[in-house]
Amino acid sequence: MARIAFVSFRLGLTDGVSIEAEKWATALRSLGHEIVTVAGEGPVDHLVPGLAIDSEVDPDLDQLIRIFDSVDTVIVENLASLPLNLDARDAVYVALRNRPAIFRHHDLAWQRTHLAHLDGPAHHGPWVHITINDRSRIELAQRGIHAITIPNHFDCYPADGRRDTLRNAIRVSRGSRVILQPTRAIPRKNVTGGLRLAERLGAIYWLLGKAEDGFGNDLERLLTHAMTGVRRGLPQGATMDDAYAGCDLVVMPSTWEGFGNPVIEAVAHRKPLARYRYPVIEEIEAHGFHFFDLDDYDGIEAAMADPFSEFHEKNLAIARANYDLSLLPGRLREILELVNISSDR
Repeated sequence: MARIAFVSFRLGLTDGVSIEAEKWATALRSLGHEIVTVAGEGPVDHLVPGLAIDSEVDPDLDQLIRIFDSVDTVIVENLASLPLNLDARDAVYVALRNRPAIFRHHDLAWQRTHLAHLDGPAHHGPWVHITINDRSRIELAQRGIHAITIPNHFDCYPADGRRDTLRNAIRVSRGSRVILQPTRAIPRKNVTGGLRLAERLGAIYWLLGKAEDGFGNDLERLLTHAMTGVRRGLPQGATMDDAYAGCDLVVMPSTWEGFGNPVIEAVAHRKPLARYRYPVIEEIEAHGFHFFDLDDYDGIEAAMADPFSEFHEKNLAIARANYDLSLLPGRLREILELVNISSDR
């Protein structure tokens, strides 16, 4: 058994990196390893305030070194991929120099217009680099860093959600159609695209996440002038299983995603998906999934009218073969072997 530390700006919260890090942690625990968490924010084992994205203090380098001395390897989650806190990134680099470590890259600086001027990941030791898509792996290779792709994984055998309970909670009548956008509201999530689709189809538009990155005023203007019904947020006591059960269509109008978790979540819950063709989704669709363009109104209408369409089972079989959580421990075992960590040590 090894002792493995997860390090990031924040962990244990509801952001995407925290959620994906917990999936890895759970898989590693299933292999017998002990997990400790280190971050600048969140309910973690070791709180290092200087690691937080908006920290105004420097990270405590001595504290980081003491923590890393107590573990066998470190998994760095996105902290060097999006250098939102350069002091935090540099402190982690120094503390991990010549130590075995795994750097997992969910996003890369040059993939975000407003961060394109910042440096990408570096390589200063016996480090293994992981990307969640092939596009990022290739882009790292072009910059001299070898990486391995391990996509995000999902529970492809989810619990049945409570459709009627959820729809009552958001005040939707039995005959109304609901289009769910299970994302935050930031520019690249293209709320306009999701809302316009709902308007075109005469369906209620349900946005699950909050506005961030200064998008609040723009969001309020969009929703105030919406020409269809609008719902916001997840009702108290409801789960994501309930949310997917309660909708009739999932929309992913994002112009960019590192992966796009709602894509596979929609498949796992047997819901049709309408998506914008953001770059990384081409890798997902290469497996043979059946999704809809945002302007394929006839196809979307037909899919919403027939919740038992044949393509749902085909989509689900593809997801289970490629992205199910049961596949993750074996894939991580191979990665740990690259840093000389085995499950029987």
